[in-house]
Order: sequence, then structure tokens, then C-alpha cells
Amino acid sequence: MKKSVVAAFLTAAVLAGCGSSAQTASKAAETTAAATTAAETAAAAGSEAYDFTKDPIDLKIGVVGSVYDDLWAPTVDSLKKDGINLEVVQFTDYVTPNNALSNGEIDLNAFQHQIYLAKEVEQYSYKIQAIGNTFIIPLNVYSNKIKSLDELKDGDTIAVPNDLTNEGRALKVLAAAGVITLKSNDNFNPTLDDIESNPKNITIQELAANTIPSTLPDVTAAVINGNYALDFGLKTEEAVYKDSVLDEQKYWNLIAARTDDLKDAKKVAAYDKVVKTFQSEQTKKVFDENFGGYFINVGWDQDLLKEYKK
Repeated sequence: MKKSVVAAFLTAAVLAGCGSSAQTASKAAETTAAATTAAETAAAAGSEAYDFTKDPIDLKIGVVGSVYDDLWAPTVDSLKKDGINLEVVQFTDYVTPNNALSNGEIDLNAFQHQIYLAKEVEQYSYKIQAIGNTFIIPLNVYSNKIKSLDELKDGDTIAVPNDLTNEGRALKVLAAAGVITLKSNDNFNPTLDDIESNPKNITIQELAANTIPSTLPDVTAAVINGNYALDFGLKTEEAVYKDSVLDEQKYWNLIAARTDDLKDAKKVAAYDKVVKTFQSEQTKKVFDENFGGYFINVGWDQDLLKEYKK
């Protein structure tokens, strides 16, 4: 998959901070100005130009679900050695983390994809934004009754998540699998009303995402969120259809921060370090070895903080 973005060079930061006006200012004023310029430029250059071992920083990142403790453990350990103390704060629902971030109770969060963040920002006028991409979780189709979606018969039932963003994505998965077709002018996040054709008259049953795995004995097939499939003991290789809608960035999960914090050079440098440390081989190893295909790194070559490091 894609690799992490390249850190800004320390040497460039040092040279950029070495402007001279000694002939028009006192030695003391020159020294102070140069030191200030160097510090600002170094911080703006990115995480590699800022020595947090000499100036430590404490950060809190909000997540939802114990699985994130495992996903973030290598990052937390690595950052600690670099002078960044990152505390993973667990929330029990998907509404609170953005509110907590907006209110300053936490510094970052990492639990949502781009569609959800955009919806929350529109609804609550939060001044928060994505600063790094993390992963996408496949939305596979599982069944206890068929081995392939080609075996679907007239009138069979497929369960899909009933929440706005996951249902739209589930319908796109079924469309990619050829079960249904969607209107050519459908919304990015389609609903049942956007189904144009349903050749086998499949009944699409809308259910709460967390309950769908337990309904497998009662439905023909089900589109199941990766985290719930994982909790239920379902393996990716058991899927009767594997999610192929993985390249749409709106479904990529992300790390978010307050927009106002991006005016602070030290915080930008620290956040940049958090993002880059997560976007590393040690995290990918956890994805592959601990969770066997349920987490796929995406967008690690995109530097979403680039404009704030200039």
C-alpha cells in the first residue's frame, strides 16, 4: 500500500533561520530575532525539526473501541521516546469524541471516516479537520447459507447497516458485486431510493450495524462492518464477497485536530510526529498480524499538514 510522507529536512530549517541584520540592530536584538525566527521555522518544517525530548508535550487522542488500544500501542511507545506523551482516551459512542475535541478536552481524535466528520462539522459547526489518514475497514459480505453471491435466488434477503454512512457504502458494495444497480445520478452516499434495478428482487433489510452478525442464521447474506465482523469472529477469507470499494477517500478513516491548533507551530510539529509515527511499518504490522486484513492502510502518502508547516 502507500507509504508515509517524507519529513521536512532539519538542515533547511536551520539555514532558513539564519537571516542577518547585524549591521542595523544591536547584538542582543539580533540574537533574539534570529533565535525566534529559527525556532518558528524549525517548528514549521515539521516534526523532525523539533526536539520534544528537550521540550516534552502531553497530548490526548480520543478513540471508540478497545481495538484502538492495540492499533495505537506501538505509536504511543515510540512517541514516548521522542518526548511526546500520547494518552489514548476511550469514548463509548461516536458523538462525544468530536464534541470533546471541539471543547478542548482532547487534542486529537481518530475514530471516524471523512463522510462522518463532514456531517458532524456541518451539523454542529465544529472547527475541526483531518490532519492525517489512517486506514479503511473493508465492508465485506458474509453468509451462512451461500458460498457466492451468484447463488442468490429471487426474494432472498440481505441485511445492511441502517445508519446513513454505512448503508450508503453497503449499497455501493452490493452494486459493485452486481446484486443491484444504482442510479447514475445517485448521491455520493446512496439510500434505498437510489436503487435503479434489483434483478433478483432481493429484500434489503436495514438493521443496526452491531446486530447484523447475529442475524446471519436468519438472512441469506449480510454486509457487515469490519470491526463487528472481527468482534464476532468472522474472518476475511470467509466472506462471500470482499469489499472492492476501497479507493474512495470519503471512506478513509482519519486523525482530526482543531483548526485553531494548527496556528501553533509546536502543536503542528507534534501532530505531524503523531501522524507519521502512526503511518509506519510498525502499525502496518499490527494491521496484518493482529487483525488479519480488517485494517488496510490508505492515504499514507498524503501530507495533510503540509500547508501548516510552511
